[in-house]
Amino acid sequence: MNDRVLSFLGLCRRAKKLVIGAEVTEQSIVEARSQLVLHADDASENSLKRVRKAAAEHGVTVMRAGRSKDEMSAALGRLCAVLSVEDKGFALKLEEMLGHEQRGEFDDKI
Repeated sequence: MNDRVLSFLGLCRRAKKLVIGAEVTEQSIVEARSQLVLHADDASENSLKRVRKAAAEHGVTVMRAGRSKDEMSAALGRLCAVLSVEDKGFALKLEEMLGHEQRGEFDDKI
């Protein structure tokens, strides 16, 4: 796997700082554990509606991952369209990585 964001998400999962699924992500937000919410490009609006509402109410950032459900699922080993990062350090690094990607910049540091 050469995708740095997906590799980093795998690291987050191994560290048990990742919650996968719309319902558990919403619960993570409400319980103030979520630091960042990511969703696949092709995640359904129905899945995202409640998550976005909860995130807005609790001040949690929601970002598009720039990957499909299939790509994220393959990297994480289970079906994944919406996920929550529950560690501030991991969340900040992912925001930085995705921000560089969206601006067309590449950063070799992890």
